[in-house]
Amino acid sequence: MSQGNKIAWDDTVLPFQLDASDIRGRVARLDGVLEGILRQHDYPEKVEALVAEMALLAALIGQTIKLRWKLQLQVQSKGAVRMIAVDYYGPTEEGAPARIRAYASFDADRITDAPAFDQVGEGYFAVMIDQGEGMTPYQGITPLAGGSLSACAEAYFAQSEQLPTRFQLSFGKSSMPGEPEHWRAGGVMLQHMPKASPFAAKSEGTGEILTPDDLVEGEEGENWRRANVLLDTVDELELIGPSLPPTDLLLRLFHEETPRVFDAQAVRFGCSCSEDRVRQSLSIYSAKDIEKMTTEDGRVTADCQFCSAHYDLDPKTVGFDAESARAE
Repeated sequence: MSQGNKIAWDDTVLPFQLDASDIRGRVARLDGVLEGILRQHDYPEKVEALVAEMALLAALIGQTIKLRWKLQLQVQSKGAVRMIAVDYYGPTEEGAPARIRAYASFDADRITDAPAFDQVGEGYFAVMIDQGEGMTPYQGITPLAGGSLSACAEAYFAQSEQLPTRFQLSFGKSSMPGEPEHWRAGGVMLQHMPKASPFAAKSEGTGEILTPDDLVEGEEGENWRRANVLLDTVDELELIGPSLPPTDLLLRLFHEETPRVFDAQAVRFGCSCSEDRVRQSLSIYSAKDIEKMTTEDGRVTADCQFCSAHYDLDPKTVGFDAESARAE
């Protein structure tokens, strides 16, 4: 495969449909996006793995949101990794790339040699969608369970959306001849397309976390299980390697299911922070509050947790009193 093809498929999400099975899905490959996210921080490798997995899930899930909407995936836990937040911003216009940013907070002295998911403890996995000004944000949560963040996402779709959903992901450090080692990720998402959603009654009062297989029966269930058996045959190199285009991967996995692809969505690393947003966040504070935030050098500073951008402001120009003066 040529370098040009490798670049063309990196940092993209390819939507597809299996016409023989009423199943839709996406194939994602992330490379530069992860580099943009992770180079901002000095995370331990286990934390990097969790952030990479969350970013890949956000790319696969976020591809369906509308223009200018924002999807956030979030983990809150009592473990060594206290929080992971990933924002996926829908394209600003048709044909434009989506943007992803992410960060994690953790206790370095609690990170162990155990698998990455073991670094999070009791807590929850949340999905939030911001539809824009004047609209009420949507939020759904599920417990942190199942051995991986992708399993948490599957449980969320089964429990909150009654949509059978499967993820097959691969992510890790990779190196090409003449290139430094860096993170790459690839994955496939499958989602059954029910003609209706009669499954809510199944979950009422059971207290159990639903799995994707709980939601489909009869012929639909057979189609779903067959597609999942095929998905389980994929190997890590097929998901993450640069030598197999996603279109060829779909034919290799699902040729009997009549795969049909749609336009690919480009994704890029991108942060929404700005000096104006920092000033807006400080506008609720009085002059006395701002004085407490002022450094010995007589400045008010702020750092973006997502991209590490540093903002250095004159304290006289920020805060509630400054806003009032400008209004006058």
